[in-house]
Amino acid sequence: MITPQEKTDPRVAPRRFSAWRVWLFRRIESALVLLGGRGLYRRTWLRAGRFRMREEEVRVAGLPAELDGFTVAQLTDLHAGPFLGEGDLAEVVAAVNALEPEVIAITGDFVAHHWSEAELIRTDLAGLQAKHGVYAVFGNHDYKDRCEDRIEAAYQDSGVHFLRNASARLAVGNAHVAIVGVEDLEEARVIDLDAARTDLVEEDVEIVLCHNPMGARTIARPGCAAILSGHTHGWQVDLPWLRTLGPQHPGLRVEFGPTTLLVSRGLGVVGVPLRYKAPAEVVLLKLTRAEPAT
Repeated sequence: MITPQEKTDPRVAPRRFSAWRVWLFRRIESALVLLGGRGLYRRTWLRAGRFRMREEEVRVAGLPAELDGFTVAQLTDLHAGPFLGEGDLAEVVAAVNALEPEVIAITGDFVAHHWSEAELIRTDLAGLQAKHGVYAVFGNHDYKDRCEDRIEAAYQDSGVHFLRNASARLAVGNAHVAIVGVEDLEEARVIDLDAARTDLVEEDVEIVLCHNPMGARTIARPGCAAILSGHTHGWQVDLPWLRTLGPQHPGLRVEFGPTTLLVSRGLGVVGVPLRYKAPAEVVLLKLTRAEPAT
């Protein structure tokens, strides 16, 4: 029997640190919490003017006129927990709402260590407003103790809609945008890209939400305008000798034929409340019509 994973083959082998390294990281993290790391991170990276609003234009051949200028605001890698808690995203949410995006996408890693941390930022995220809704997928951290269902249940009345190998087709005039959500490529029990795309039709303009960018080559296809990912934090602390500690980072923007992969540096942190050459950011995707070649 061919499993969904084998059929689409996007799976990425999970990274596993040794027990002593995990122990060391947690001791460092705990010390930085006691030294006021959360307050420092909020003041340095999450206040208005501190985080970056990164605009990315994706040109689509044959884009219907109704979708010219369609925008999606992406938040990712929030990592609620030691360095991000209740109220810390308030200024980010206000800035995103001021953009008046058609869609808001949250591409995973709501938590740092435990599913209950997602509740710390629920009130903030419930304040997000977009014309066609707020959609989310899980990241590798969200599967800790296999409690991702509890996160989804906690957000039931928040206005955040989880797409778990599923899609939402949004009517814009006579055109449709399909927001497709794929479960995490490292930690999910089932990754079924075919199921996620079941309801799509050929004319749909597809935008895929996939936490880990390393499956983008498999996901890309004609009709898929963009893939929104996070996971890498842009290395968070972008120094050559520290890059190997984090996940592989393919770059901020990668083209796969007709499909553009956008990798956000995210808003939260893991391990230390520090960023270097990798600012916290919100990505604003704007679809525009590509002019015919002459």
